[in-house]
Amino acid sequence: MTGLYWEEWEIDAEFESPGRTVTETDIVMFAGLSGDYNPLHINEEFCKQTQFGTRIAHGPLVYAIAAGLLFQLHLYDDTLIAFLGFDSLKFTKPVKAGDTIHARIKVLEKRETSNAERGVMKRQLQVLNQRGEVVQDAIQAFLLKRKPK
Repeated sequence: MTGLYWEEWEIDAEFESPGRTVTETDIVMFAGLSGDYNPLHINEEFCKQTQFGTRIAHGPLVYAIAAGLLFQLHLYDDTLIAFLGFDSLKFTKPVKAGDTIHARIKVLEKRETSNAERGVMKRQLQVLNQRGEVVQDAIQAFLLKRKPK
């Protein structure tokens, strides 16, 4: 299966991923993998005294899960050259163990590059929880293959 070539991405097109529940194991494993042992992620007693009331997921963990959910849509299979980066990334609400998140993207703009075999696509990424609240909001750029001639 081949993903979408640069030409096939339409401005304002939207795509939505399936959902996935964030677990306590996800949070603990990410703390160990990343070395981020901030008490907000690993210390339940500390967190009872915060505005969150319990441990929260790491922002980069939530983004990583959302990226994986989007790749399940196969939009980039054999057409993605590179993720060029973020224009912005905002963590707007906490994600707690037991929350179910999914991702929604919207194509914002496209531009050609000096290489006729490639193009850049910018998209908005929103990660939403089970209540439909946006927990992350980002603008990203991707380098994509153009359709072979």
